[in-house]
Amino acid sequence: MSNPKHTLFWMTLFLAVVMIVGVLIHKPLMTAFMANWVFNLLIVGVLIVGIGLTYRQVFVLFPEMRWISQFRTGHSGLSVLQEPRLLKPLARQLGEESKRDRFKLSTLSLRTVLDGIHSRMDEQREITRYFISLLVFLGLLGTFWGLLGTINAVGEVITNLDMGQGDFGKVFADLQAGLLTPLQSMGTAFSSSLLGLGGSLSLGFRGIPAGHAQNRFYDGVEEGLTGVTNLVDIVDEDSLQS
Repeated sequence: MSNPKHTLFWMTLFLAVVMIVGVLIHKPLMTAFMANWVFNLLIVGVLIVGIGLTYRQVFVLFPEMRWISQFRTGHSGLSVLQEPRLLKPLARQLGEESKRDRFKLSTLSLRTVLDGIHSRMDEQREITRYFISLLVFLGLLGTFWGLLGTINAVGEVITNLDMGQGDFGKVFADLQAGLLTPLQSMGTAFSSSLLGLGGSLSLGFRGIPAGHAQNRFYDGVEEGLTGVTNLVDIVDEDSLQS
């Protein structure tokens, strides 16, 4: 069974690269962020929570691996370990400590246990995928919000223009001042799109190695339980006598 520490290393390395790039271009990023800092702060907060969830997908594998390693070495000491989350179906199959030395697992039970583990992994992945979609949604929401503000502001500028006055310098000055509001709204639209789509891309890329780590863990559990199942499908002596 592969070590999830390698996955954590690559995830952290990618996060460090993104942070270094962010520091190098911090001035334009801060300008874009301050275009609507309340909305953009919400996007950044969702991104941080999503990053934490991807790390949690990997960290949750460590106690599961300790539990399965203890299980493979003869079940001794399982009672002092915390009950696993992903491997809870297997722990329930083991039952009490007194039954673990004669643990039996049929082919049907093997499929039930593996399906339970797979469904728990899918639940964690669904949460991560939801945060990726949420970042895209927030980016598009900020875009349409900014465009709506731009349209309204441009309409007000055109309505308030007084072309009947002879001083065209004042008309141009009023037009120039009136365009500041729609430009701010455009800044909101583009900054939210930048942060939302960029955050979803970063979070999605970080979720790939986390998903691979879970898949490798699942494959290792399946291989180990398949070996146990081969020892179980033996006809009992009572069945032979009958």
